[in-house]
Amino acid sequence: MEEKALNFLEEIIENDLKSGKHQSIHTRFPPEPNGYLHIGHAKSICLNFGLAAKYGGKCNLRFDDTNPTKEEMEYVESIREDVKWLGFQWDGEYFASDYFQQLYDWAITLIKKEKAYVCDLSQEQMSIYRGTPQTPGTESPYRNRSVEENLDLFERMKKGEFPDGSRVLRAKIDMANPNMQFRDPVLYRILHSEHHRTGNDWCIYPMYDYAHGQSDSIEKITHSICTLEFDVHRPLYDWFIEALDIFPSHQYEFARLNINYTVMSKRKLLQLVENKHVWGWDDPRMPTISGLRRRGYTPASLRLFAEKIGVSKRDNVIDVGLLEWCVREDLNQTSQRVMAVLNPLKVVITNYPEGQSEELDAVNNPENPDAGTRKVPFSRELYIEREDFMEVPEKKFFRLAPGVEVRLRYAYYITCNEVVKDAAGNIVELRCTYDPQTKGGGSPDGRKVKATLHWVSADRAVDAEVRLFERLFSVPAPEEVEEGKSFVDHMNPNSLHVLKHCKIEPFVKNTEPQDHFQFERLGYFVTDKDSTPQHLVFNRTVSLKDSK
Repeated sequence: MEEKALNFLEEIIENDLKSGKHQSIHTRFPPEPNGYLHIGHAKSICLNFGLAAKYGGKCNLRFDDTNPTKEEMEYVESIREDVKWLGFQWDGEYFASDYFQQLYDWAITLIKKEKAYVCDLSQEQMSIYRGTPQTPGTESPYRNRSVEENLDLFERMKKGEFPDGSRVLRAKIDMANPNMQFRDPVLYRILHSEHHRTGNDWCIYPMYDYAHGQSDSIEKITHSICTLEFDVHRPLYDWFIEALDIFPSHQYEFARLNINYTVMSKRKLLQLVENKHVWGWDDPRMPTISGLRRRGYTPASLRLFAEKIGVSKRDNVIDVGLLEWCVREDLNQTSQRVMAVLNPLKVVITNYPEGQSEELDAVNNPENPDAGTRKVPFSRELYIEREDFMEVPEKKFFRLAPGVEVRLRYAYYITCNEVVKDAAGNIVELRCTYDPQTKGGGSPDGRKVKATLHWVSADRAVDAEVRLFERLFSVPAPEEVEEGKSFVDHMNPNSLHVLKHCKIEPFVKNTEPQDHFQFERLGYFVTDKDSTPQHLVFNRTVSLKDSK
């Protein structure tokens, strides 16, 4: 069997281990706890934890909690749950806030080395002074303050003597550098806001570009793997490590995940939640890991998806159909089969004895012989799907119609003899006859039928609500909007259909949230968290086949 080619990160790691640059590898997954994780984070989780596992290394979970106005413990707990649910366990759990004192001490070091200064320019003024990629910036009038003055002002910033936005600490690098990141970036800002872990101990907070590399260094991360937009930040990452003469972590970038028909911006996902366009972070239409879990996606399907899309250095857009293919691959092997009728039409088998019923053998999962069989009740009155009957059949319609014989799954051949309608002309019942010699779905005289229908026994059926989900957005690139419009203008008004009066075989009556089923001929479904023994609720994960 041909060996799978290494991706570029695996090549780097193997070269580093062979050369002796590193004796072992140490990666990390460093989310900011300002929202729920999405499918893009799942790719990063699988990559960082997967590389550590493959090469016998370690992977940390680190929360980048340097912005107290947006971060909450709710998000911390959801991130922990998502990582565990995906099947990974971190070697160490850390927070950037664990390092606030060390980061502050290193800022003092940079001031003493005349590599940092306190600046009084406003945010707007700093933006003007930075120049443009084509023109050099202008040095701040506060750039040449003495070490003593900078130390005094920075200490007073820490003590809370100045209001928000009045002063910042900046690195002193090069205002003419073509890389805008080097034009005296901000290291600390004043923010009088209570932190979810440190309370009111601090009123100055480090910026991401300053805190990230040093946090990696403290944890001795050998391979700091980021998405491609941080490529231009890498030289600054290296500059801080060199200036402070600390453990030389190194950053590597890979292409972030982009999927059509969705948005991947945490800010925009938050907007969907806050403006109640969706039920919440775990709405099954959301690309969040919690939303995908509620939709019925499995950890194995997301890991398979991460494997299939691979790791590259160039951005591209992945078709959501691949994600759906991955969950079908997993659920086909693992999901319990049951019969369910979403839009019921009653069938009365007129020659079946009244009051009689029987139990038929049904296969739990044809892909897994060890899954065994179950008993399905059969009786005189049944339900079939309304779309499986047509009074005047169109060409190539082979399902039930007047005078047409079909097979009932696991049961008998039936023939429709009479159509019963209400006063408005709506079909309310079909009267059929069955052939008792065809039990199990075969005919002793060898006659063939062209269709097999699923069904449920009317007297034993379990009532349920079923939610059918479509794509949340109606266009492939919802973030590419015309001037004056918002991405929410591209939301699909038909992304949710709720069916209230579905009928399902009694096997599901004791179902629990996150139980997975294949409703035969209909798709893959999962029991929703809203489900109760008195009111069962199922979400459709995905149809049996791509609608395309």
